[in-house]
Amino acid sequence: METPYPNPISPSQTRVGWIGIGVMGAAMAGRLLSAGYSLTIYARTPSKAFPLTSRGAHFVDSPRGVAERSDVVFTMVGHPSDVRSVVLDEGGVLSGLKPGGVVVDTTSSHPGLAREIFAAARERVCWAVDSPVSGGDIGARDGKLAILAGGDGGVVEWLSPLFELMGKVTYMGGPGCGQSSKIANQIVVGANLLGLSEGLVFAEWAGLNVRQFMNAIRGGAAGSKVMELFGERMIEKDFKPGGFAEYMVKDLGMGVDVVEGGEDEKVAVLPGAALGKQLFSAMVANGKGTLGTQGLISVIDRSMAGDFVACCIHSILSYNVW
Repeated sequence: METPYPNPISPSQTRVGWIGIGVMGAAMAGRLLSAGYSLTIYARTPSKAFPLTSRGAHFVDSPRGVAERSDVVFTMVGHPSDVRSVVLDEGGVLSGLKPGGVVVDTTSSHPGLAREIFAAARERVCWAVDSPVSGGDIGARDGKLAILAGGDGGVVEWLSPLFELMGKVTYMGGPGCGQSSKIANQIVVGANLLGLSEGLVFAEWAGLNVRQFMNAIRGGAAGSKVMELFGERMIEKDFKPGGFAEYMVKDLGMGVDVVEGGEDEKVAVLPGAALGKQLFSAMVANGKGTLGTQGLISVIDRSMAGDFVACCIHSILSYNVW
């Protein structure tokens, strides 16, 4: 049965679609399957669909095909250009979504694009929610993601039965506010990753037992969720991705480079985020963009033998930011 907004969501009646089944998307979609929801999926690489289709998900060959068979469509893709393609372009989600249907973008994308999608959805008597997530592959697997939702508050509340399977949702405001919140989140995460990387590298350089050092400080002010998620991985040089380093370049770039519309257009001045972007960009330049974000420690480790970081700092401070 079709139950588009505002009819109640339930596993027996609500049809869910999912586009983008990488590390994060597959884990999130899998939790909906486990809860008994009917799931239609699409991915540019069909072979990635097998773990979900083997559990009962139905694979189709286009985003429009997903939308035609769904009341709610989630997207979790790579870049804002991918979001635009699967949602707004010909053959995209909005071309197949029925009135009352909802598209939920969980990608870390651009606030302006989220507002554009919301307006396009309303023109079709549909709804759009921008709800990027934070928590990495472990949070996605365990259903403990932080979900930052923007759009209509009533629609976000209506989606709660689905969001609750993936984590904790917080309504951040109107269209685009979810994406703005995620950019701010990534600025904080990036700074934490940099501080943790430098602390661990310095501890090793000073001859300390690095694991003992981390365990000693984790209960104090230096402790953080980033340390809990990535500290052990950094020590073990386990850079398997939960979130790609190249995506951190994208996210920090949206913070450093974004121009918000309005009568007084402005660019945020964020020296720390700009430095973080430079450092993650170094990973990408060295062919390590598809490693996990915890791989940032490898850049700091190499910098102990050179002046790369000093050059990055000089390039940031050369801007007129004061």
